[in-house]
Amino acid sequence: MPELRKDPVTREWVVIATERSKRPEDFVSTEERVEPALCPFCPGNEGCTPPEILAFRPAGTPRDSPGWWVRVVPNMYPALAVEGTLGQSAQGMYDRMNGVGAHEVMIETPEHDKTLATLPAKHLEDVLWVYRQRYVDLKKDPRMKYVMLFRNHGRRAGASLSHPHSQLIATPMVPRDLRDEIEGVAFYRQFRDRCPYCDMVAQELHDGERVVAENDDFLSIEPFASKYPFETWILPKVHGASFARMTDEEHASLARMLKEVLLRVRICLSDPPYNFIIHTAPCHSAEADPIHWHLELTPRLTIAAGFEMGTGIYINVTPPEQAAAALRAVKLDEQAVPA
Repeated sequence: MPELRKDPVTREWVVIATERSKRPEDFVSTEERVEPALCPFCPGNEGCTPPEILAFRPAGTPRDSPGWWVRVVPNMYPALAVEGTLGQSAQGMYDRMNGVGAHEVMIETPEHDKTLATLPAKHLEDVLWVYRQRYVDLKKDPRMKYVMLFRNHGRRAGASLSHPHSQLIATPMVPRDLRDEIEGVAFYRQFRDRCPYCDMVAQELHDGERVVAENDDFLSIEPFASKYPFETWILPKVHGASFARMTDEEHASLARMLKEVLLRVRICLSDPPYNFIIHTAPCHSAEADPIHWHLELTPRLTIAAGFEMGTGIYINVTPPEQAAAALRAVKLDEQAVPA
C-alpha cells in the first residue's frame, strides 16, 4: 500500500507510492519513452483497464464495452489506494499514515487523436459533468479531505499516454498549497472584507490588458503575478466556493470558455504541453466557504531550475500583458466556439 509521510518542518505531506516504484534505470528521458502498441484507452481495449466506475454510453450497452463517449476507470498504478484505513502513527519524530485516497482516470473521448481543444463544446460539457459526478461522489467518503481534478497534456507535462484523459486524486488531508491559498484569502478578507478573486475579476475587467476572453459567467486572464509564461486562469464572475455548485447554465458556459482558452493556447503556442488544475474548496467546507474556485492552466514552456527550487520565487520571461495580447490576437473560427 502507498504511504503518506509528513515533513516536520514544512508540514508538507509526500506520497511514497510503492505501486508506482521505479528502479534507477527506469528514470529515462521522455524522448526515450514510447507508447504501448495497444492503447488501453481506445474502444475495444476496455479489458486493458480496471473495471469502469462511470461511463456515458447509450442505454442498454454493457459495462466495459465499446459505445461510451466518456469513461472513468481507476488508475492502473494509483498514487493512493481507495481500500483501507488511515492508520495514522508516529515513527519517532515523524508522522505517517497509510496512503488511502482515490486515483481515477477520466477518458475524455474514444477518439485517440482528439484533444479537449478540438472536441465540440457539447462534448466538453459531458467531460465536465463526469468531473462533477466523481467529485461529488468522493466528497461523501469521510476519509477524503480534498479532491483534486487535473489534466496533463503532453510528455513534458507528465502524460504517459497521449489518448485524451484527465485525472483526479482524492487525499486524506488538505494539501499545503490549498491551505496557503485559503489562508491568503482569509488574510485579504481580514483587511478588506472582500474576496480577493472577486476583486481580481473586477480589476481585470476594468484594466483589460490581461484579459484573454470572457463570456457571461467566466473571465479568462493572465494573472498579474504569473509564475509561468502564458499561465492562464479561468475565474467565475460570481463568487462560488465549490466547482460542484455550478448551475446547468454555468456548466455549459464553462465548457465554452475552456474550449476557447485551450484553442487559443493550442494555436498561439503550437499545441504546447500543459497542465490544468481545478482549485476548489475542501470536501467538508461550509456552503459559505470564502475560497473562490477557479481553473489554472500552465503551459510547460520553461523548466524550474535551482533558483526557483531554492527560493520558491519564479522567473517568468513573458510579461502577462504580452501573453494576453498574443492569445487575444489568435483568430478563431466562429463555429469552433459557439456563443
